[in-house]
Amino acid sequence: MTVPDALRAATVQLAVASDTARLDAELLMAHALGLSRNDMLLRQRDLTVPETFAPLLARRLNSEPIAHITGTRDFWTITLAVTPDTLIPRPDSETLIEAAVDHFATRAPAAILDLGTGSGALLLAALAEWPTAQGLGIDASAPALAVARGNAARLGMATRAAFQPGDWARDVEGRFDLLLINPPYIVADLPLSGDVLREPASALFAGADGLDDYRRIAPDLPRLIAPGGMAAIEIGYDQAASVTALLRANGLAVALRRDLAGHDRCLIVTNPG
Repeated sequence: MTVPDALRAATVQLAVASDTARLDAELLMAHALGLSRNDMLLRQRDLTVPETFAPLLARRLNSEPIAHITGTRDFWTITLAVTPDTLIPRPDSETLIEAAVDHFATRAPAAILDLGTGSGALLLAALAEWPTAQGLGIDASAPALAVARGNAARLGMATRAAFQPGDWARDVEGRFDLLLINPPYIVADLPLSGDVLREPASALFAGADGLDDYRRIAPDLPRLIAPGGMAAIEIGYDQAASVTALLRANGLAVALRRDLAGHDRCLIVTNPG
């Protein structure tokens, strides 16, 4: 079977399990061949289907996320190693970086704090955007911090990105120009499906109303946001009003930013005091 034929057959198989069947097939084929997806597509008619493709396809048909199979995920301008110990970085979260780029249009943030850093995606994307910045990533999960440190090292940012265990911002001191925060925000016991079932529950669920972690984070933000700085906070599509109320109750100014699909996704928080 040729690579184009294999891709067509795999797409048909994956269509019952994935909304991105063709893309999944291409990513798996590229991984099996040890090529980038673009290189694979350009050369596909001259390539032979490797024996490793079928086992990779079987894993995806068993609902294993593509990022866990390939071990990597692209985010913003960087490529990250991903494991089941962290959330898989998603394009929706790039909305936080977009908001920061707009806020710091004429200057660069010097100090960046990433609460709930996971794989380090947000912090390392921001450090890639602003090469003079320094950053700190906090996470309660030791395995997640190991992934983040590995990503920083692979990206040549180990001297600019520090990572430490913590309970949100409880033991964090100082002020930061940019805070990036993507807490759990799914209502407890909400039925889920797809790739998210393979991701750590501790990074997903946040109590009966999905707001538990926002309640813990909000009181620390006034002391953490430096003058002229901002926090970019990811929210669920239906949480803008409730999370905004929590933040304003702590004296903060809040604006909303939507993602590319038009969903409420990011709250831009500043400290008028």
